[in-house]
Amino acid sequence: MLKFVGTDGSKYYSWNLLPGTYIIGRQKEADFCIPNKTVSRKHAEVTVSPDGNQCFLRDLGSHNGTVCNGVPVQTKVELKEGDTITFGEVEFRVVDADEGVEKSKVSTTQLADYEPEKSVFLDIDEALKPLPQKITELPDVLPTLFDMAKMLVLPEPREIMLERSLKLVTKVIPAERLAVLITDNEDNDVYTAATLLTGGKDPGQFHLSRTIVNQILTQKQSILVGDPTEDPRFAQQDSIILSEMKSAMAVPLFDEDKVHGILYADTTNPLHRYTDDHLRLLATFGNIIGARMLNYTLLAERQEKQVIDAELRRASTIQKQLLIQSVPTVSGYNIHTFQDQCRAVGGDLYDIARLPDGRLLFMVADVSGKGMGAALLMANILASFRILYKQQDFDISRAVSQVSSELCDHSTPGDFATLFIGVLDSTTHEIRFINAGHNPPILLQHDGSIRHLKASGIMIGALPGYSWDEERITLSEGDVLVIFTDGVTEAEHQEEMYGEERLEKLVSSVRHLSASAIGEKLMEDIRLFVQDEPQSDDITMLILQRGR
Repeated sequence: MLKFVGTDGSKYYSWNLLPGTYIIGRQKEADFCIPNKTVSRKHAEVTVSPDGNQCFLRDLGSHNGTVCNGVPVQTKVELKEGDTITFGEVEFRVVDADEGVEKSKVSTTQLADYEPEKSVFLDIDEALKPLPQKITELPDVLPTLFDMAKMLVLPEPREIMLERSLKLVTKVIPAERLAVLITDNEDNDVYTAATLLTGGKDPGQFHLSRTIVNQILTQKQSILVGDPTEDPRFAQQDSIILSEMKSAMAVPLFDEDKVHGILYADTTNPLHRYTDDHLRLLATFGNIIGARMLNYTLLAERQEKQVIDAELRRASTIQKQLLIQSVPTVSGYNIHTFQDQCRAVGGDLYDIARLPDGRLLFMVADVSGKGMGAALLMANILASFRILYKQQDFDISRAVSQVSSELCDHSTPGDFATLFIGVLDSTTHEIRFINAGHNPPILLQHDGSIRHLKASGIMIGALPGYSWDEERITLSEGDVLVIFTDGVTEAEHQEEMYGEERLEKLVSSVRHLSASAIGEKLMEDIRLFVQDEPQSDDITMLILQRGR
């Protein structure tokens, strides 16, 4: 007999392919329910021959398709052991079901509003005390515990580990039905992750008391249930009557002060009434399984981090490619640009472009926030301006107002950017500029004096309908314009900032050098200042120098 095993990233599935026809889909009524958004309500159909020797799969017109071994399923295909099936983005493997053990084709968990009368709760600390000698001396107890402990280092799928754990439990605890129920962090519920039946009966649904589940999950308590058939509230539960259960236990899968799920066992044999010793032994198994569950959680977190890191590296590459790759040459001028991001992606930007009329546009901006959100906003601002560059009658006041309006219309409050934008006419040496709430650039004049190009308006994207007036300066021979983001002046060492005064002193001392040399000296001085302190913000600069 074959079975499907797989996971959607949060829940694990193990479905035996018994003779019959089954619907696989997202709807709860499906025979095999996969509550994943990439799976259609009625996604696919599986048909197993009466003798169980053949199994066929066909797609039911699903939105995201069904794939078998990398090939989209267009017509009915026969499944074989080892096949890989993908429903939407959820992957399953076709494996051989373990011989000699019957499992449910579909098992679910439901919580019932009843409180057990004949039950004993045991705190986790009490349940995990060293096992009494009379238990450890029983045949197979210590070897089974050793086998269970080996699972902590075995590299196998969680679903396989759980099913193997249940088999080990049956070696020392008499049980006709065992299950591992996993907590669902999204809806604070539990679902069945693995089941084992030694009597060949279908367990159907586990109707567990909400009181029991809450006590186990929140209070970290184990529970021993007496004969439920003697309690009229238990007797109303069809699954319990069906299994003729005589005694049951449930313990938390506990590790690192967190309950990952519940280990459940029950028996129909009146000679196998569970005692406190059985409960302590089951709690020990639960603790080992809980430790392994934590390992899976940590592994999943590491894998998720690896995916995020890969995405960030890709985003970082894309963002770097958005910036200009080579600076346009302008007769009589030296231009230097530099950027050092404190994260993989950031919100600083700079750009230089030739306008249709031959003038040179340059700008530096600093987007609010950091990380991926700031990077997306940065890309949006850069793209918006570049579209406007192509206009024959490009006007910086109109361009800044248009981009600011777009930010206000299509971003949330708090998404804004400081901006310095200028247009250089290299024949007249005149610069028309707007400082929209940006750090005042430093103009080192040929006579040694310093001028700050202070803000002429607020940040872009802060208020709708705001407009900026352009200002003008004329560069003389030897003048140097240094435009920078606050990552320069706010670079820190032991809570002391680099500051504007230190910046002015440094650039004044090297103003006779080329634009690129000035930039290199500035970064050298910043790094010398911060020493081994971590960089807290992006550093971006654009230096424009008129030759003598």
